[in-house]
Amino acid sequence: MTTVPVPSAELTVGRQGHYAGAVSRLAAFAADVGVSWGLYTLGVALLNAAVKLVTGHSYTLTNHKTVAFVILTGWEFLYFTYQWAVSGKTLGMAVLGLQVVTKKGGPLSGRQAVLRTIGLGFTLTITLGIGFLGIVYQRERRALNDYFAGTAVVYDWDARAARLRWMARSEASRTSGPRHAAPKGRKDPAAPERPSPATGPAAGSAAEPTAESPSSPAALLTATVSAAPTTTPLPRSGELNDGHNHGLDDGHNDGPAARRLESG
Repeated sequence: MTTVPVPSAELTVGRQGHYAGAVSRLAAFAADVGVSWGLYTLGVALLNAAVKLVTGHSYTLTNHKTVAFVILTGWEFLYFTYQWAVSGKTLGMAVLGLQVVTKKGGPLSGRQAVLRTIGLGFTLTITLGIGFLGIVYQRERRALNDYFAGTAVVYDWDARAARLRWMARSEASRTSGPRHAAPKGRKDPAAPERPSPATGPAAGSAAEPTAESPSSPAALLTATVSAAPTTTPLPRSGELNDGHNHGLDDGHNDGPAARRLESG
């Protein structure tokens, strides 16, 4: 039976609903800045291509800094406000498992989403990021823009449920994987039958050749005699020198055995 080790307490404690820390919030914000800037750059490139296709003249938005700044500001405002108003999380927050809620844990309203976006721009430009120190030192991890909108950021990803799902997948992969050897002392029903060591030759002892072994000299001699077309017996070893050679040494070597010896 396969046993799964019990995870540590840190891995089994659910983080859902807890206030999000500074590291996860900073990583989510950096991801959102990258995504929004990439989409803005793509939109500017498509706009330049469309203007050139229609008018036949090249148009570069970066040459008009004021217009570019206004468009970029409006795009960033729309990027954060729309996502917070719809789902309470941006793309970066969704990846990191974060969500913006009210102080009581409810969903955000459109007004709160707008106020939080305005407060974010104020905290970045006016306070030069000092308003984010509340995420580190304040008990509820609220920045200055959270106080403006009456919001808080919590973990939306349940670490304990994800850990249990991972353990279930690990257990399923182990049970459906290759079959392991049966425990010692227990017979595997799928294993082939093997002869008992007690009935076979002793371990480490060399097998002696027998008369029935196909590679022994006696077996080869027996096969030669049985293949002969006569039943005349071969002389035994003691009869070769007793003066009665039965026609082998008296010049009458006309027996089948003699012919074989002469031909050999």
